[in-house]
Order: sequence, then C-alpha cells, then structure tokens
Amino acid sequence: MDRLHPLHQQSMQYHSVRNQPRTTEKNTFKEVLAQTEDLQFSKHAQTRMKQRGIALSLEQVNLLNEKMVEAKSKGVTESLVLTKDAALIVNTHKRTVITAMSRGEADAHIFTNINGTILLNK
Repeated sequence: MDRLHPLHQQSMQYHSVRNQPRTTEKNTFKEVLAQTEDLQFSKHAQTRMKQRGIALSLEQVNLLNEKMVEAKSKGVTESLVLTKDAALIVNTHKRTVITAMSRGEADAHIFTNINGTILLNK
C-alpha cells in the first residue's frame, strides 16, 4: 500500500537529461568552443605588422581573444581594434586579424565596412 499522496508521487519523479532543452547544451558548447579557438593573423596582416614594426604582447592577444568573443556574441562581424600603438581590422567569425597599421597611419584613414570597435588600452 502506497502512503504518498498522488501529488507527492508526481513531484518525486526524476527528470532525465533528455527532457532538458538541447539549446542550452548547444549554446554552452558553442561558447566554450569559441573561447578555445585561437586567434589567427592573415598573411596580409603578418606582412603589414612586420613591415610596420607592430608587435602585440601575449596580454594583448589574450585580451583581444576575449573581446572578439564578446563582440561576436553581440553580432559584430568586422571590427576596428585600437591599441595604444596599432589599429587592426579583425573578422570575428573567422577570428582573424585581417590587416594592421600603426596608430599614426590610422589617424589619416577612414574605416569602412566595420560594424564595431574594440578599444584595448594595454
């Protein structure tokens, strides 16, 4: 003879993992995957950085990685990244630096086809 009221029995049922929405699991996986992907530099960007003597510290690269993930989550696809010494154009979907120039060169330019800006004060 079962002594629990039918309502209590119902609340004691275990919910399997399969009953949870899958979108939560996929979003979590996508977020983790996005954070583990490495930042890439196009050949053009590598050439420009070498020609112009532009170097990024490990701290700047890590911060840029974080900010690119954040920008991508907000719908930014092409972004201008400004550091104290350089201006970079990045593609957040491909996680790639497309081109680079010194801040002095950037002062004389008009940037088009971007939909976001990332400021790195480091």
